[in-house]
Amino acid sequence: MKSGRGQRRLDFLAPFQVRSFRFQWPADLLTSWGSEMELLILGWYILVQTGSVLLLTVFGALQYVGTLIAPLFGLAGDRLGHRNVLCSMRVVYTTLAVLMTVLSFSHALSPLAVFCIATVSGLIRPSDLAMRNALVAETIPPSRLMGAMGVARTTADSARIFGSLAGAALFATLGIGPAYLVVACCYGTGFTLTLNVGARRLRQGTVARVSFWRDLREGLAFVWDSPSSMAAMWLAFLVNMTAFPLTLGLMPYVARDIYHVDQTGLGLLVASFAIGALIGSIAVSMAGQAIRPARMMLVFAVAWYCALLLFVWMPGPGSARVMLVLAGFAQSLSMVPMAAMLLHTAGARFRGRIMGVRMLAIYGLPLGLLVAGTLIERIGYTATASGYCLFGLAVTALIGLRWHAELWPLDAAANAH
Repeated sequence: MKSGRGQRRLDFLAPFQVRSFRFQWPADLLTSWGSEMELLILGWYILVQTGSVLLLTVFGALQYVGTLIAPLFGLAGDRLGHRNVLCSMRVVYTTLAVLMTVLSFSHALSPLAVFCIATVSGLIRPSDLAMRNALVAETIPPSRLMGAMGVARTTADSARIFGSLAGAALFATLGIGPAYLVVACCYGTGFTLTLNVGARRLRQGTVARVSFWRDLREGLAFVWDSPSSMAAMWLAFLVNMTAFPLTLGLMPYVARDIYHVDQTGLGLLVASFAIGALIGSIAVSMAGQAIRPARMMLVFAVAWYCALLLFVWMPGPGSARVMLVLAGFAQSLSMVPMAAMLLHTAGARFRGRIMGVRMLAIYGLPLGLLVAGTLIERIGYTATASGYCLFGLAVTALIGLRWHAELWPLDAAANAH
């Protein structure tokens, strides 16, 4: 037993033997901290200033407008280097955070300014995760990819804990200006560390390069011709449309109008989901090669929806937090194997483009948020959220049946260790 524990510990730490990963992990962590703090601060600001759940969902939707151009970022990463594209993106995050800090200290901040800056940020933010995953696959040996993906995912999961609690505490005690100064520092330090990430790129010399649009079409065609990838894309779109809205954009509304708690209560709700997700990511990193990616992706998608359905019906914030921990745990055990399966299938040539196409699925999130905002004002939160969960369960079952031969057999390529 001890030797087994020791091996799992070594599996968790193995990615840090790679120099690039030792820089990428803290860079991604700080960027995620800044992002989570920013979303919580601005979400609460919009809800308090406008009093509208619909405008809150509009703000949440703006964070993901860039999903439609995510394949272009993936293609740019394949051509120019994933690290170079990621650095450029993080320069923009830092610049926008500094602008928000200046507006806050000068008392010139308004909901309109927040919406404008959120639109610019939303054009690039959805592609950040794609570039991170592509960099991990570029620098980590294939045999260690599943474990490395789990370790890498802990940056986002732990950041939701830190960001939600620290962001809420800073906002409540010091105000939006000082809180945003911390956000800007997180982004700036993350950019500096990202400069040291990535393998050395070899020049292609005289090798002819096909056109930009042909490269993009090849990436889309690769997904279309790969049944397991198509199934993963549909499932990703589904959970972004019906599961993530309940724990992302709608959480300020749930905290204030359903459970009647303040910013600190909101932070605890968000952190609960993140704690479960962090435990799940660590579990994936330790299980490593024992995981059957496609099977886990489906089974824990079902578990995720079941936990969310229970969360919707919890009478108070205490029991709701327990359900959120379970939902976060199931979410990681579904989404991390999905990402590893897609990267393994894509290989080095299509890595960036496949992750870019994967980010297209995030477009389901703004759609789900906007529809939820409209439905909540008409039929209420409980009916809307319950309908989302039941619809998600039904469609997940359909995806499993439609691509059963590619996703369920143990000897299927999508379940390769």
